[in-house]
Amino acid sequence: MARTTTRKGRGGDARMGRGLKISLGLLLTLLVLIVLNAFALNNETEKARLTVPGAELVSTTSGPLQVLDSGPSAATEDSSALVLIHGSGGAINWWDELIPRLTESHRVIAIDLLGYGGSAKPDSGYSIDSQAALVAQALNHLRVERAIAVGHSLGGSVATALAQGSPDLVDGIVLIDSSSDRKSGGLSSTAKAALVPMLGQALWRLAPDFMLRRGVSQAFAPDAEVDDKYVQDLRDMTYPAYRDSAKAGEDYADEGSLADRLGPGGLPLLVIFGEEDQIYPAREALSAYAGVDGVKTMLIPGVGHSPQVEAPDETAEAILYFSRGVDEATAARDEARRRAAAKRKAAAVAARKAAVRKRRAAARKAKQRAAKQRSRQKSGGKQSKG
Repeated sequence: MARTTTRKGRGGDARMGRGLKISLGLLLTLLVLIVLNAFALNNETEKARLTVPGAELVSTTSGPLQVLDSGPSAATEDSSALVLIHGSGGAINWWDELIPRLTESHRVIAIDLLGYGGSAKPDSGYSIDSQAALVAQALNHLRVERAIAVGHSLGGSVATALAQGSPDLVDGIVLIDSSSDRKSGGLSSTAKAALVPMLGQALWRLAPDFMLRRGVSQAFAPDAEVDDKYVQDLRDMTYPAYRDSAKAGEDYADEGSLADRLGPGGLPLLVIFGEEDQIYPAREALSAYAGVDGVKTMLIPGVGHSPQVEAPDETAEAILYFSRGVDEATAARDEARRRAAAKRKAAAVAARKAAVRKRRAAARKAKQRAAKQRSRQKSGGKQSKG
């Protein structure tokens, strides 16, 4: 019996050994697959392509950006262009409800940031300052001379950087649910997990639509329905674009709050928040801008993180009212500059004329002195002969 028990024990140990080896083999294979997946996703890139009817691809130094431009018209020639900059995980279609409400009185330009929508998706180059520089290049290509930058969420940081980098271009800024800093609120645990090395790439590869939808739902009021197009926008991103954009937003906020960046500039500023924002506490976020001179704030009840989608009428009305004030102030400033320039020009012309008169008078006096000198010389010569 003892021998039998020993043989059974040895057989059991052998089976356990084989099971352990199989488990370790599977674990090792899984780890290899995770590493290979991370390597592949980290180097993933995509070329630009048109995904929005009526849009165009505008070349920049980092690749083409997809731009939807309503174009200039006689009705909009006296107003600033409204430049719409989406947030993280977004695209041009996050402005679908808002654009028709703005185009009657303004040229409206919606841009897919680098790495989003139909724009190019390289494996690097997603800093906020870089994104703002590319937007400026696109606007220069479109011959936009005056703009009001409208940024949603992360797009608010890009709008701020655009104003700081191109002060002669931006006349005013509208921030929609853009937190001034990272002191409160933030992304969901699932969204944060997607940024963890190895784990993030695995989630990115394997996440089903319902998981993405749950993450995107944070951008709206609680229990709001999430349109499939917003889930697809996230699905269409590459992992480097998602990861590096999120990191870039954090770095930009850590270097200085939006309120501090906009405070010294003196630009007109409108900050809009949905009262039921699930990412940032709306009232606290709005109060962070209280120190900015002349800031205008608006809290929209019953709306989450995306008022331009959830409450387009109220959002458009606020933007249009704000833009009228900006355009009037810009027109008054331009008129004052024109008058000052005309006054300086008139003063310069008067100075030149005075200088000419002075030179002519001096020349006449010089001629008169020369004539008198010659006259004295002639008189002296006659007296000598006499």
